[in-house]
Amino acid sequence: MVDIVDAATRSRMMSGIRGRNTKPEILIRSLLHRRGFRFRLDVRDLPGRPDIVLPRYHAVVFVHGCFWHGHDCHLFKWPQTRVDFWREKIGRNRSNDAKVTAALRERGWRVATVWECALRGANRDLDGVLQRLVDWLQSDAPTLDERA
Repeated sequence: MVDIVDAATRSRMMSGIRGRNTKPEILIRSLLHRRGFRFRLDVRDLPGRPDIVLPRYHAVVFVHGCFWHGHDCHLFKWPQTRVDFWREKIGRNRSNDAKVTAALRERGWRVATVWECALRGANRDLDGVLQRLVDWLQSDAPTLDERA
Protein backbone atom coordinates (compact mmCIF):
# COMPACT_ATOMS: atom_id res chain seq x y z
CA MET A 1 0.00 0.00 0.00
CA VAL A 2 1.26 3.46 -0.90
CA ASP A 3 1.42 6.23 1.69
CA ILE A 4 -1.42 8.73 1.29
CA VAL A 5 0.76 11.77 2.05
CA ASP A 6 4.06 12.92 0.57
CA ALA A 7 7.39 12.32 2.33
CA ALA A 8 7.70 15.89 3.66
CA THR A 9 4.22 15.81 5.22
CA ARG A 10 4.83 12.38 6.75
CA SER A 11 8.14 13.60 8.18
CA ARG A 12 6.45 16.63 9.74
CA MET A 13 3.69 14.44 11.18
CA MET A 14 6.14 11.95 12.69
CA SER A 15 8.33 14.69 14.18
CA GLY A 16 5.31 15.97 16.09
CA ILE A 17 4.97 12.74 18.07
CA ARG A 18 6.19 13.29 21.59
CA GLY A 19 8.47 10.98 23.50
CA ARG A 20 7.93 12.54 26.93
CA ASN A 21 4.93 14.04 28.67
CA THR A 22 2.45 12.11 26.56
CA LYS A 23 -1.24 12.14 27.49
CA PRO A 24 -1.17 8.60 28.95
CA GLU A 25 1.96 9.45 30.97
CA ILE A 26 0.45 12.66 32.33
CA LEU A 27 -2.76 10.78 33.20
CA ILE A 28 -0.89 8.17 35.27
CA ARG A 29 1.18 10.87 37.00
CA SER A 30 -1.98 12.82 37.84
CA LEU A 31 -3.77 9.75 39.21
CA LEU A 32 -0.78 8.75 41.35
CA HIS A 33 -0.30 12.30 42.63
CA ARG A 34 -3.97 12.55 43.66
CA ARG A 35 -3.53 9.37 45.67
CA GLY A 36 -0.63 10.95 47.55
CA PHE A 37 2.31 9.35 45.75
CA ARG A 38 5.32 11.55 45.15
CA PHE A 39 7.73 10.73 42.38
CA ARG A 40 10.56 12.01 40.24
CA LEU A 41 10.74 12.51 36.49
CA ASP A 42 13.68 12.47 34.09
CA VAL A 43 16.06 10.47 36.29
CA ARG A 44 18.92 10.25 33.84
CA ASP A 45 21.17 7.91 35.81
CA LEU A 46 18.70 4.99 35.59
CA PRO A 47 18.67 2.68 32.55
CA GLY A 48 15.99 3.62 30.05
CA ARG A 49 15.11 6.91 31.76
CA PRO A 50 11.84 5.67 33.29
CA ASP A 51 8.75 7.85 32.92
CA ILE A 52 8.02 7.82 36.66
CA VAL A 53 10.44 7.00 39.48
CA LEU A 54 9.15 6.37 43.00
CA PRO A 55 12.33 6.21 45.14
CA ARG A 56 10.43 5.53 48.38
CA TYR A 57 9.09 2.29 46.88
CA HIS A 58 12.25 1.57 44.88
CA ALA A 59 9.96 1.32 41.84
CA VAL A 60 9.80 2.73 38.34
CA VAL A 61 6.84 3.01 35.97
CA PHE A 62 7.03 2.99 32.19
CA VAL A 63 3.96 4.18 30.27
CA HIS A 64 4.28 2.54 26.85
CA GLY A 65 2.48 3.42 23.66
CA CYS A 66 1.10 0.26 22.09
CA PHE A 67 2.26 1.13 18.58
CA TRP A 68 5.83 2.16 19.39
CA HIS A 69 6.47 -0.86 21.61
CA GLY A 70 4.64 -3.42 19.47
CA HIS A 71 2.06 -4.45 22.03
CA ASP A 72 -0.18 -7.39 21.13
CA CYS A 73 -3.49 -5.55 21.54
CA HIS A 74 -6.24 -3.99 19.46
CA LEU A 75 -4.38 -0.65 19.20
CA PHE A 76 -1.39 -2.15 17.39
CA LYS A 77 -1.25 -3.10 13.75
CA TRP A 78 1.76 -3.29 11.49
CA PRO A 79 2.12 -0.37 9.06
CA GLN A 80 1.60 -1.32 5.43
CA THR A 81 4.31 0.94 4.08
CA ARG A 82 8.04 0.50 4.71
CA VAL A 83 7.31 -2.84 6.36
CA ASP A 84 10.97 -3.85 6.80
CA PHE A 85 11.82 -0.51 8.45
CA TRP A 86 8.94 -0.78 10.93
CA ARG A 87 9.56 -4.45 11.80
CA GLU A 88 13.20 -3.60 12.57
CA LYS A 89 12.32 -0.42 14.49
CA ILE A 90 9.62 -1.99 16.65
CA GLY A 91 11.68 -5.15 17.15
CA ARG A 92 14.57 -2.99 18.36
CA ASN A 93 12.23 -1.14 20.74
CA ARG A 94 11.01 -4.46 22.20
CA SER A 95 14.58 -5.66 22.61
CA ASN A 96 15.61 -2.41 24.31
CA ASP A 97 12.61 -2.65 26.66
CA ALA A 98 13.70 -6.13 27.76
CA LYS A 99 17.32 -5.00 28.28
CA VAL A 100 16.25 -1.94 30.29
CA THR A 101 13.93 -4.00 32.50
CA ALA A 102 16.70 -6.52 33.14
CA ALA A 103 19.21 -3.76 33.96
CA LEU A 104 16.79 -2.10 36.38
CA ARG A 105 15.98 -5.43 38.05
CA GLU A 106 19.73 -6.11 38.45
CA ARG A 107 20.02 -2.80 40.30
CA GLY A 108 17.18 -3.83 42.61
CA TRP A 109 14.43 -1.66 41.10
CA ARG A 110 10.87 -2.89 40.73
CA VAL A 111 9.46 -2.27 37.25
CA ALA A 112 5.87 -1.59 36.18
CA THR A 113 4.70 -1.15 32.61
CA VAL A 114 1.35 0.52 31.97
CA TRP A 115 0.23 0.10 28.38
CA GLU A 116 -1.69 2.76 26.46
CA CYS A 117 -4.53 0.28 25.76
CA ALA A 118 -5.30 0.08 29.49
CA LEU A 119 -5.95 3.83 29.51
CA ARG A 120 -7.91 4.28 26.26
CA GLY A 121 -11.19 3.21 24.77
CA ALA A 122 -14.74 2.67 25.88
CA ASN A 123 -13.85 -0.27 28.12
CA ARG A 124 -11.12 1.53 30.03
CA ASP A 125 -11.09 1.10 33.77
CA LEU A 126 -8.90 3.91 35.13
CA ASP A 127 -9.90 3.21 38.73
CA GLY A 128 -8.97 -0.44 38.29
CA VAL A 129 -5.64 0.40 36.64
CA LEU A 130 -4.80 2.86 39.40
CA GLN A 131 -5.79 0.43 42.15
CA ARG A 132 -3.68 -2.38 40.68
CA LEU A 133 -0.73 0.03 40.36
CA VAL A 134 -1.15 1.23 43.96
CA ASP A 135 -1.48 -2.36 45.21
CA TRP A 136 1.70 -3.27 43.32
CA LEU A 137 3.59 -0.27 44.74
CA GLN A 138 2.63 -1.28 48.26
CA SER A 139 3.59 -4.91 47.70
CA ASP A 140 6.95 -6.57 47.17
CA ALA A 141 6.15 -7.86 43.69
CA PRO A 142 9.08 -7.26 41.32
CA THR A 143 7.09 -6.42 38.17
CA LEU A 144 3.66 -5.34 36.95
CA ASP A 145 2.36 -5.44 33.37
CA GLU A 146 -0.90 -3.49 33.19
CA ARG A 147 -2.77 -4.02 29.92
CA ALA A 148 -6.33 -3.93 28.61
